[in-house]
Amino acid sequence: MFISSAFAQTAPAAAGGGDMMSSLTSMLPLVLMFAVLYFVMIRPQMKKQKEHRAMIDALAKGDEVVTAGGLVGRVSKIGEGYMNVELSAGVEVQMQRSSVVQVLPKGTMK
Repeated sequence: MFISSAFAQTAPAAAGGGDMMSSLTSMLPLVLMFAVLYFVMIRPQMKKQKEHRAMIDALAKGDEVVTAGGLVGRVSKIGEGYMNVELSAGVEVQMQRSSVVQVLPKGTMK
């Protein structure tokens, strides 16, 4: 009884062994989903990261910046991975360069 059902299950696979087209068409939705995922989510995120890296690399002394914590200040000193930001007269904090979210136009802080 078990042997006949085992032959019955493998018989169609063995008979249609050259059916490569059906396996390709079954993979097509998976490939299309990955392509849509790439163009909708992955590519824009990579572009945003590239723009953020360019903004951080272009920071200079005297730039007015907004940090991820919401602090607004003027860059007073720049190091390799860290920078000093002057929040107000006499108040200076040291933070990572990557915490800068936005560079403001000159004269925004008064």
